[in-house]
Amino acid sequence: MDKLWAPWRIKYVTQNKQKGCIFCKAHRGKNDQKHLVVFRSSHCFVMLNAFPYNNGHVMVVSNRHIASLEELNDAEILDINKTLILMIPVLKGLLKAQGFNAGVNMGKLAGAGVDKHLHMHLVPRWLGDTNFMPTITQTKIISQSLKELYNQITKVMK
Repeated sequence: MDKLWAPWRIKYVTQNKQKGCIFCKAHRGKNDQKHLVVFRSSHCFVMLNAFPYNNGHVMVVSNRHIASLEELNDAEILDINKTLILMIPVLKGLLKAQGFNAGVNMGKLAGAGVDKHLHMHLVPRWLGDTNFMPTITQTKIISQSLKELYNQITKVMK
């Protein structure tokens, strides 16, 4: 049997469950690098997903701790969507992404890992990025470290 070493995943498996909302902590936090925040806007911020589906997986997060799209006001709707759109050419330029999945999981039953704080996912895609690894071995390969990606995105966003 072949083995694919992914030692960075052990943190996800063994970490204690954090108390409080990770998004509220990131929003209030002073250390953007620690929280993987790559961009801030008036009503939202963008952070890297620490346990991504694909390289470049970012989340556009509402500054307000709300659970659903219906709770957004007009200014928040505009800012969140403009920020989501702003990230597309950034990820295309840095990662040569050929397509994207964008979406919102509202509620635990919809697959939200954090179901009480609204956030939108933007996941870059490439031709052939789904291969035999996830299908046969239940293993996903992420091709870049979070630190390297964080540095690339924050450099572009300045």
